Amino acid sequence: MKAKACFLGTPQLVIESLKVLHHHPGIDLVHIVSQPDRAQGRGHQIQSPPVIEYAKTHKIDFSQTANINQDQALIDLLKSLDIDIFIVFAFSHFLSQKVLDLPKKGCFNIHPSLLPAYRGASPLQYALLNGEQTSGVSIQKMVLKMDAGDIAYQKTFQIQPDENAGELTQRVQSLAADALKEFLDLFNRDKITFNAQDETQVSFAPVLDKKQGQLDFSKMNAKEVINKIRGLNPWPGTYCFLHKKRLKIFKAIIDPLKLNAGEVSTELGTLVVGCRDQSLRLIEVQLEGKKRGSDLDLINGYKKGPIE
Repeated sequence: MKAKACFLGTPQLVIESLKVLHHHPGIDLVHIVSQPDRAQGRGHQIQSPPVIEYAKTHKIDFSQTANINQDQALIDLLKSLDIDIFIVFAFSHFLSQKVLDLPKKGCFNIHPSLLPAYRGASPLQYALLNGEQTSGVSIQKMVLKMDAGDIAYQKTFQIQPDENAGELTQRVQSLAADALKEFLDLFNRDKITFNAQDETQVSFAPVLDKKQGQLDFSKMNAKEVINKIRGLNPWPGTYCFLHKKRLKIFKAIIDPLKLNAGEVSTELGTLVVGCRDQSLRLIEVQLEGKKRGSDLDLINGYKKGPIE
C-alpha cells in the first residue's frame, strides 16, 4: 500500500523535490500546503506560490495558510486525511508540536547543509561565506528545536570553486530531489536509520541582512572578500564606494599586483584593490546609475577615483 503524503513548501527551489514526491511509486500525494498568494514584481500582481501553481496544474488538493499552527480548520483537515508522512522544504513556518504530531510516521524536513552544520535560513550562503568546499542535503525528522531532529538521510556534494549562492541554489534543486528519492526508497522499505545530531558540532546560518554586503578591503584578506562576494550573490550583494557612489561587485579574482590594504590601482586598465594579504581584481561590477559590466568597461567610461 502506498504511503499517504503531504508536501509543505513554497518557492521554486522545491519544485523538483515536489515532482519526486508526486511521481514516486510508493507515495500517494494527497495534499499540498503553502503560503497565501502575494503581490509580486513591479506590477504588484497577485500570484500564487510556485508550489500552488504546481498543485493547480496537476489537480492536487491544496491549502494556503499564513500560519498553519493557528489554522485549526486546516489542522482538522490534515488530521482527517490520515497522512503517513509530511515532507517539508522551504515552508517558512516553524511547526508546532500539534502539527508535528499529525502524520503517523513523522514530519521530515529537507535542509541544504550537512547537519548539524548551518542550521537556519541561509545554509548555502554561509557555507560559501566560510569557504567550505563540501556541503550536502540532510533529511531530518523534525522536532520543536530548529533543524535539530535525528538525521534520516544525508547526501554530500562538492561546492565548485567559483560558484556563487545563486548558482549553488540552482544546482541544489536537483541534488535535493535526488536525496528525497533515495530517502523515499528507503522509507517505503522501512530501511531508514536515524542518527542523532552531535550538538557539539552545531553551527548556525541566520537570515542574511543587507548590512552584511559592504566590503572593507583594509580589514579583510583576499579569500574572505571572494567568499563574501560569492556567498552574498545575488542577495543582498556586496559593494564598496567609488566617488561616493555605490559600486556593486559580482566577481573578483586574485591579482599579482602588489598593493597595500585598501590601496587601489587602475594603471593597467583593470580595477585592482589591495587586501590584507593579496590584491584582488574586481572583474564584474556595476556603478550606481550604470549598467553591469567588466572593470574594463567601468574604467573606460568613468574617470579614475579612489575606492573608499
